[in-house]
Amino acid sequence: MREETAMRVLVLFAHPAQRKSSINTAMATAARALKGVTFVDLYAEYPRFSIDVDREQRRLMENDVIVFQFPVFWYSTPALLKQWQDLVLEYGFAYGPQGKKLGGKQTLACVTTGGSKSDYSDNGGNRRAVEHFMYPLEQTATLCGMDYLPPFVLYSANHLDDESAQHHIRSYPQLLTALRDDRLDLARVRTLPTFGSSELNDLMRN
Repeated sequence: MREETAMRVLVLFAHPAQRKSSINTAMATAARALKGVTFVDLYAEYPRFSIDVDREQRRLMENDVIVFQFPVFWYSTPALLKQWQDLVLEYGFAYGPQGKKLGGKQTLACVTTGGSKSDYSDNGGNRRAVEHFMYPLEQTATLCGMDYLPPFVLYSANHLDDESAQHHIRSYPQLLTALRDDRLDLARVRTLPTFGSSELNDLMRN
């Protein structure tokens, strides 16, 4: 049974090619099993992109922490997650004089990349750090009055050895439960551009 002080966490999972991603699907399975976490597979629920805006807005209102889990596709979110943003975060609900209904809620992206960390650098093939490609999400959160946290990132997701992959998969539910139980040291997290499984234990309060 969830304690009264626990935060309610919503995970919105968007991956159009799950059969090709054992890491993301394993992360999703771990998230789905957690108490106090509402897990939504957007591509399973909306295969034709016909998003139920009222239902999605209710989900947002019922939760305190909004987590977007997705692979970085062409330096952005997968198409359905962009469609979700376009329709659900509408004027009068998420922003505008009568909006801001999401004000104060925490949000962060949990992303995987095909490229390495060195690829996502000023001198790498992608020419920018990965957090730069998350700027539309950050600015959307700011416009909506939400508390945007740095992204939780796994680089080279398709090229990891099994030990590294399993470490990240185990870390993901630890992150979600830390958010749920308000044990993540947000002040320290905010000093980082991004963070990953290797930093997570040092960012949690006992």
